[in-house]
Amino acid sequence: MAFVVSYFSLSLILLVLLSSSSAANAQLSPKFYANSCPNLQTIVRNAMTQAVNRETRIGASILRLFFHDCFVNGCDASILLDDTATFTGEKNAAPNRNSARGFEVIDTIKTSVEAACSATVSCADILALAARDGVVLLKGPSWQVPLGRRDARTASQSAANNQLPSPFSNLSALTSSFAAKGLSARDLTALSGGHTIGLARCTTFRGRIYNDTNIDPNFAANRRANCPASGGDNNLAPLDIQTPTRFDNYYFRNLVAQRGLLHSDQELFNGGSQDALVRTYSTNPEVFSSDFAAAMVRMGNISPLTGTRGEIRRNCRVVN
Repeated sequence: MAFVVSYFSLSLILLVLLSSSSAANAQLSPKFYANSCPNLQTIVRNAMTQAVNRETRIGASILRLFFHDCFVNGCDASILLDDTATFTGEKNAAPNRNSARGFEVIDTIKTSVEAACSATVSCADILALAARDGVVLLKGPSWQVPLGRRDARTASQSAANNQLPSPFSNLSALTSSFAAKGLSARDLTALSGGHTIGLARCTTFRGRIYNDTNIDPNFAANRRANCPASGGDNNLAPLDIQTPTRFDNYYFRNLVAQRGLLHSDQELFNGGSQDALVRTYSTNPEVFSSDFAAAMVRMGNISPLTGTRGEIRRNCRVVN
């Protein structure tokens, strides 16, 4: 009898350990909320449609939020947490201060999702879906978004300062930054194509238009008109001068013509390892769209909290 009890106890312990392990390492799935929140994707798409109709730029802003979330300790909605007297988040890290935006849109979506499926859907998953829908609404590709992420209870301003790629980086630094997150040089170039939409602040491209030599002189002169050598840090310019509100391959055409707005953009086409791929994307939008969608899924898989780790925030700005 003692043997039977011991054997049973051991089996039970093993079962619990295996269950815990599988919960902690659960795989994301596009069908994660199929039963618990079946209307989730419709709710997110409707809210994003309204947001983009109000301001087309918001599609790019939400895409950037997702990127800045995933690159700092994984896609865990840590970027959405507000600073408080006792908590320092990521919103005031140098890459996010005065530039990260779209938080109110995520708040609106979260409120609607909570009304339909209380305490079920993470802010991290809402951000992942919103980023996809923003791209689609600006005529970009679609993809199935794996779901099942949970929300972080912590954030790291220092990681945001140190791990997000800089607009002043060279190709080697960019490649290393992406490799550290398990992303390839091809992923780097494809994801950089997100700069086919959105705007950048003068402070991020001033050095490029005044100091770089691998730049079309007319393009540089036009950009200087709204970005003086000093002052005007927050003056905006489109990352893609041709179609700043349409998700297409003009970003890569601009790079071939030496019209990349950021130093880090033009590094992708500057006699280095990504020149051939940039040329391919510049002439074949279907290849770019396919690669971008696949790279977005890979980026969305960076270190998610799953199983029992993290939480499902009721309010995306604060931990429960």
